[in-house]
Amino acid sequence: MRKANDKSLKEAIEQMMQVYKIKRKFDETGIIAHWPELVGKPVANRTKELFVRDKKLFLRIESSVIKNELMLMRTQIINKINEESGAVLVEEIIFL
Repeated sequence: MRKANDKSLKEAIEQMMQVYKIKRKFDETGIIAHWPELVGKPVANRTKELFVRDKKLFLRIESSVIKNELMLMRTQIINKINEESGAVLVEEIIFL
């Protein structure tokens, strides 16, 4: 039986991340971890560098063909990332 002020483990962890202001960094790390699922393994294998800073996703792609395709699909990628996270984590994609 739960008491009135009891919280689930998920709620407690989310509250802790909000208090210590690490939720954004945790979510940004999730983008990097789920990159192969977001764009597919062939594209992920050609991604040399990937990091998020100030709501900008920085990518270094090995193949110019894939880089061009990703440039055309940049709004869909941004929407997919933000939709899956439930927050606005990325506003822009910058290719290095």
